[in-house]
Amino acid sequence: MRIVDYDLYQVPPRWLFLRIETSDGRVGWGEPVVEGRARTVEAAVEELLDTYLLGEDPTPIEDHWQTMYRGGFYRGGPVLMSAIAGIDQALWDLKGKQFGAPVYELLGGRARNRVRVYQWVGGDRPEGVAQAAQEKVDEGFSALKMNATAELRRIDNPGAIDDARERIATVRETVGPEVDIGVDFHGRVSKSMAKRLAKALEPYDPMFIEEPVLPEHNDCLPEIAEHTTTPIATGERMYSRWDFKEVFEDGAVDVIQPDLSHAGGITEVKKIVGMAEAYDVAMAPHCPLGPIALASCVQVDACSPNVLIQEQSLDIHYNEGSDVLDYLADPSVFEYRDGYVELPTDPGLGIDIDERRVREVTDEVDWHNPVWRHEDGSVAEW
Repeated sequence: MRIVDYDLYQVPPRWLFLRIETSDGRVGWGEPVVEGRARTVEAAVEELLDTYLLGEDPTPIEDHWQTMYRGGFYRGGPVLMSAIAGIDQALWDLKGKQFGAPVYELLGGRARNRVRVYQWVGGDRPEGVAQAAQEKVDEGFSALKMNATAELRRIDNPGAIDDARERIATVRETVGPEVDIGVDFHGRVSKSMAKRLAKALEPYDPMFIEEPVLPEHNDCLPEIAEHTTTPIATGERMYSRWDFKEVFEDGAVDVIQPDLSHAGGITEVKKIVGMAEAYDVAMAPHCPLGPIALASCVQVDACSPNVLIQEQSLDIHYNEGSDVLDYLADPSVFEYRDGYVELPTDPGLGIDIDERRVREVTDEVDWHNPVWRHEDGSVAEW
């Protein structure tokens, strides 16, 4: 069996799908994308496949991963690691199909029977959050996530803190104490404001505060942790076990959030979550992406005992034009019941991509995140 062909599809709203075909007719799917940089990652995927994998046996996945990562003098970062991630997902999909088993069975077997998921509410600049939260709780979700704020100045006024406090207070009052609420700072908040904001939100018992500062300021996390007992989560913009090593060692992070389409795929994230377990750190994989990324997450969630919860993108505010279920031949594989998704039982990633639908809508995806500016015209963190 050899890799004989591959295709890449840019599909709405902002995703890139990879299809790898082998000489015996098997097909594996991956989702290598950096949101807003689909064309850049597409070029990286082509370079990796053309250089290292076309004509090769797909089964030695670890060797292929090491070759793609170490074969270049320059390594790491969002583009290369996302390209590797999507290829890695497709290779695992092929291997599962080769052996007639879900990927999690090849990774040691299940550690749970189902995976808890959470639902986004409130949009980019959070508004109408309480009503949206109640609607999702009525649909059966027991965990939600919301943005803490819109853009913030490096040192903002008390009103900005009051607005954030009022939003989560209203959501907490609406849904009660039995529902978990994750609060995403989205890297929009400076160290100074993160300390104030974390302390202000603590009375409303967030499940976690996410990315309180940008990853380039992870050295500030221990100081922020001193100002709150709320669990701290981060990791969506960290791309390898070497990036996570430092946050494990400083002890400030309670939940890591690697993205299966950014952090080297199934192979790398399984190693990262194993490291996290040794430091008594939970994992909640980042996944505001498409069905292949989500399926990859669920495979790792299934066999990793320290997984807390799974992000998923159904109805997320980014999904305009298409949603996560639109590319599946059988959408019921991601049917959420009581805030959980059942483990897939089909081989590989456990999903069946609707290839006709993918080909019908594939086109150059021109999604880019907005550029926000402060009142003085300077660029704000989005």
